[in-house]
Amino acid sequence: MRIVVKVGTSTLAHPTGRLNIRHVEALCKALADLQNAGHQMVLVSSGAIGMGAGKLMLPERPQDIATKQAAAAVGQCELMYVYDKLLGGYNHTVGQILLTAEDVEEPMRRHNIETTLSRLLELGAIPIINENDTVATDEIRVGDNDTLSAIVAVSVRADLLVLLSDIDGLFTADPRRDPGARLIPRVEEVTPEILHGAAGAGTAQGTGGMRTKLSAALTATGHGIPMVIANGRDPACLYDIAEGKPVGTYFAARCARR
Repeated sequence: MRIVVKVGTSTLAHPTGRLNIRHVEALCKALADLQNAGHQMVLVSSGAIGMGAGKLMLPERPQDIATKQAAAAVGQCELMYVYDKLLGGYNHTVGQILLTAEDVEEPMRRHNIETTLSRLLELGAIPIINENDTVATDEIRVGDNDTLSAIVAVSVRADLLVLLSDIDGLFTADPRRDPGARLIPRVEEVTPEILHGAAGAGTAQGTGGMRTKLSAALTATGHGIPMVIANGRDPACLYDIAEGKPVGTYFAARCARR
């Protein structure tokens, strides 16, 4: 399968913003092993601003655009160094692609992105994609990497989109506030009622939340691509997901893949 995996900042970094080495090593091991098994893996990775803020010893995630962009410039270097080192240790080559909203909205730019991604996959590389936070502003942002991962999944004609986050999946209510909330293992259709019940960002480090994940599900499943939301605290869950075992919440494709 061609699998797009999105990993959030809360999975990659400690609350301090510094790298969570155990999680990142487990993620890279799973990606490399699945690639060895014959799958084509694409990673959409958050974390540049958070890791940059940690490396710059900032007391909290920056709020102004200039500091966000500076933190992203520092953090993106560290992020790609780690991925290159760890995945290279398993004899895999990575390729970095940084995108802005203009890149995915303008037809010719989007075509060029799709061509590059297709060629990287043909050459056996693992593309690692992030929004280009060093130049993006609120006016030209894709918005979050949940949305970006769905766009990427459609662009590469993926067989599956996996969102790894700090939650186990979609619940009947917010499990942080309602102890009676139950995990929903399968969703056939993202209804208005489900969207209405979605919450915002889950952690101080993250920028998305369940609403952005459901929006990603609408995009992916509407193009024939199923999606899974799972907890990234144990990236080895990717093995079970690739084998079709029940993990987190599975969103069924609403039509044949386009």
